[in-house]
Amino acid sequence: MELLQSGLKLRQLQIFREVLRAGSTRRAAAALGISQPAVSQQVKQLETALGIPLFARSTNRIVPSREAWELLRNVELALTSLDRLEASIFAMKNEERQQIAIAAPPVFGFVTLPKAVATIRSKTGSSVRSISGNYHQVGEHILSGRADLGISRLPLDPRLFEWAPLGSARNVCIFHPGHRFSKLARIEANDLAGETIVDIDPEFASHQMNFNALRFAGFEPDILVEYDSNGYEVGFVSAGLGVSITNELIAREYSAFQLEAKPVEPSALYHYVAIWQRGRAFSGTLEVALEAIMSAFANCLPANHTTRDMDRPALAARR
Repeated sequence: MELLQSGLKLRQLQIFREVLRAGSTRRAAAALGISQPAVSQQVKQLETALGIPLFARSTNRIVPSREAWELLRNVELALTSLDRLEASIFAMKNEERQQIAIAAPPVFGFVTLPKAVATIRSKTGSSVRSISGNYHQVGEHILSGRADLGISRLPLDPRLFEWAPLGSARNVCIFHPGHRFSKLARIEANDLAGETIVDIDPEFASHQMNFNALRFAGFEPDILVEYDSNGYEVGFVSAGLGVSITNELIAREYSAFQLEAKPVEPSALYHYVAIWQRGRAFSGTLEVALEAIMSAFANCLPANHTTRDMDRPALAARR
């Protein structure tokens, strides 16, 4: 199978990947069930097609170059997408159950995704592959073909993605039951003075907003721990070690921990969406999966949620 005008072939890429995985042409040949000279020949043909030396050769071994490792990353993405395409076509031809891959930040595995998966299973009998990552990685999973659908936040590039609104949320402070914040209607910067804080990594905009407000009020934050992914903070807060600022949709994932939450001022507004690759054709199973995700969010949205500020063109166009 020829993939590009340069003459690059699928079999060459598969053998190249196996050589790097196995660490030698001999072990790659054994894994693929072909001869070692055949492996070496395919690798040389790949190098010729690309015009790039991928390996340094000695008498008994070959050593991958930096370019080989860079190429491997893109080859893995391409072959994974082709594997999923092949499996999908086989399922359609044989009327078998289709596996749906959903990419989302891991925090949504507490409440939202289990609800969605239960609906998908009950209505289609299909299994679900859950892939975790931050919002940027969710987009990469979609574009690479590793995931069919994703849960993300706006803004997104409309040239690459289509989306359907899930809900909007503002900031809240989560804290252990019985904390003095229980008596307040909302939490302001000066209320956080003297509190131990479990905080998102400084690279996130929400960190800058929260701590600029604190410093503007004349207080230096007392940070217990910084975390880089939502979900980590709940353990520290539930242990009574501090308070944390998140948003309403994230906070609802922590229902099992029986924490309290109060609105925070100043606050940002976050728009959550279900996303897929632009131009993606939907099977019946994928339609059910999208509806299941939307329903899982709708049934658990914060009391004051809004979707009016979110763009709906993709959803409207599909119905």
